[in-house]
Amino acid sequence: EDAQIVTEIMRRRFVPARITHKPWEGFHFAGHEIRITEATDCYGAVVWPSALVLCYFLETNSKQYNLVDKNVIEIGAGTGLVSIVASLLGALVTATDLPELLGNLQHNILQNTKQKCKHQPCVKELSWGIDLEKNFPRSSCHFDYIMAADVVYHHPFLDELLLTFDHLCKNDTVILWAMKFRLDKENRFVGTFQTLFELEAISNFPSLNITLYKAMRKGRMKA
Repeated sequence: EDAQIVTEIMRRRFVPARITHKPWEGFHFAGHEIRITEATDCYGAVVWPSALVLCYFLETNSKQYNLVDKNVIEIGAGTGLVSIVASLLGALVTATDLPELLGNLQHNILQNTKQKCKHQPCVKELSWGIDLEKNFPRSSCHFDYIMAADVVYHHPFLDELLLTFDHLCKNDTVILWAMKFRLDKENRFVGTFQTLFELEAISNFPSLNITLYKAMRKGRMKA
């Protein structure tokens, strides 16, 4: 089953029929052809398999996780693929990343969502753990979903990442997080994450070493 689904996910990627002056990759999600401009000079400018896993999940589980008119924020949006797919599925999306990635992120989102989406997504700077209350005040920012794909890897900002999840997550916010397991240090982040959030593995792909998690804040009021 893992191999069959992974094959289907990877079929969503296609390559250009001809070489252009600007390198790009193509994807089929949410009934659209999506063209993503990439770069090779930083992690955030490449589409990683975790993003494909999350996009496939959003598309194939659109009834259970209905994104129409929902407020969604993607952290570490990178090239913007997840944000684009969420927008095409009807969400009101805020795509965030570091300032040096915003130009390419904005380009990809505009190219693939303009006049195609119910809500035009916005792009906003978010450096994990920095000026969170100033840029995303708790009193006025409410997100139904936080999405993240491959935000845990060999970087020194894991504490800041957890702080960012904590700040953006309200009691009824659902986190959808696709993680590729690599090194023990980064893998231990899952345990740290569980000190604040209830975590459930909703899809697992051993051949890719990727798990898709659903999480909600611990101690929230339950109906």
